[in-house]
Amino acid sequence: MNINYQKQLDKLIENIVKNEEVPTLLLHSCCAPCSSYVLEYLSNYFKITVFYYNPNIYPEEEYIKRVQEQKQFISSIKTKYEVKFIEGKYDTDTFYDMAKGLEMEKEGGIRCFKCYELRLREAAIIASKGNYDYFTTTLSISPYKNAKKLNEIGEKLAEEYGVKYLYSDFKKKNGYKRSIELSNEYNLYRQHYCGCVFSKNERMNQLKQNIDNDNK
Repeated sequence: MNINYQKQLDKLIENIVKNEEVPTLLLHSCCAPCSSYVLEYLSNYFKITVFYYNPNIYPEEEYIKRVQEQKQFISSIKTKYEVKFIEGKYDTDTFYDMAKGLEMEKEGGIRCFKCYELRLREAAIIASKGNYDYFTTTLSISPYKNAKKLNEIGEKLAEEYGVKYLYSDFKKKNGYKRSIELSNEYNLYRQHYCGCVFSKNERMNQLKQNIDNDNK
């Protein structure tokens, strides 16, 4: 059964506006470009804290570059309600322990699903401890990420930690297209691979193969 998560979000926002509420939201962000549209959109209805937790990113210089870009974007964008920022621990061992035995999996498979859960679990823990009304992630804005799986994981963690998950599929309503526009407007650094060493190697191999095919 296909679920329209954007319609679920639309209905929730409609009720929030009707009841004149402004809930708190812990928003896990994978990078500034993906957060751009999400912040522009949701900051009209929520008091947002961006939670930057991505121990999967390789190498460390790339991580530093991305987290600095995230901070810079938050300080630049104008929003109805103030957007705050929390940086999680950059503990790469946590990611590699999770990925053990899955190193050869292709992007978009079980290793990625476990990585979704790793990051969303930490977000759920922080949201629960901080008494946030909701938690969610920017990951669903990417056309390469499985929104159904993300929402299923979020729902499971919401029950486990007692904090509501904000259902979403941010690529809907031209969200991905808008994120590209905002990236250009704010001159954001857009990376060429998801983040981990495995995605980087796969991307580099694809690029090399394309060059080799062009030279034939």
